[in-house]
Amino acid sequence: MAVRKQKKTNPLPDEPITPIEMKKDNQNNVVLTGFMATGKSTVGQLVAAKLDFEFIDTDDLIEMRWGKCIAEIFLEAGEQAFRQKEGKVAAELGSRRGLVIATGGGMMQNPANVDAFNQHGQIYCLRASVETILERIRKDKDGVRPLVQVDDPMRRIQALMAERENVYAQFIQLDTTGKTPKDVAAELLTIHGSK
Repeated sequence: MAVRKQKKTNPLPDEPITPIEMKKDNQNNVVLTGFMATGKSTVGQLVAAKLDFEFIDTDDLIEMRWGKCIAEIFLEAGEQAFRQKEGKVAAELGSRRGLVIATGGGMMQNPANVDAFNQHGQIYCLRASVETILERIRKDKDGVRPLVQVDDPMRRIQALMAERENVYAQFIQLDTTGKTPKDVAAELLTIHGSK
């Protein structure tokens, strides 16, 4: 089984924040959620660069901290154990400021995670058509997506999206279908700047 390459994510500091970092600590986070392959990490990195914020991908952070890729965590410990790890990360990141956070696709199904991120952030939901998502997943050379390793991935994507629809609907929506990551980032920054 192919495993997802770990992307470089800045680890959370273990030391107190210095005065130079204080400026960013007064700014609310940008939190990106949505189904897998909607562009959360790619758009998040662009937004972080424009805002001069730190970018953190929660899946990458979990992989780094627990020394295993997401597929291995799912395989060895199960989805429930993975969701518990997500909860710990959400509580930690939600208490910080000056971040752009790309969440795992199912992270917002837990209301406690939503509450944690709402402490100091604005949550945006990136969307894409089922066809676009499937195409992006197939082109992803970084590895596997455990939840769609099934005989009929299209049907699985449709079922998971329907299951999460009410959760995703509570956030500001940005459709990424047919748009470049730069276009989506610019649209998000325009909306975020008007808040």
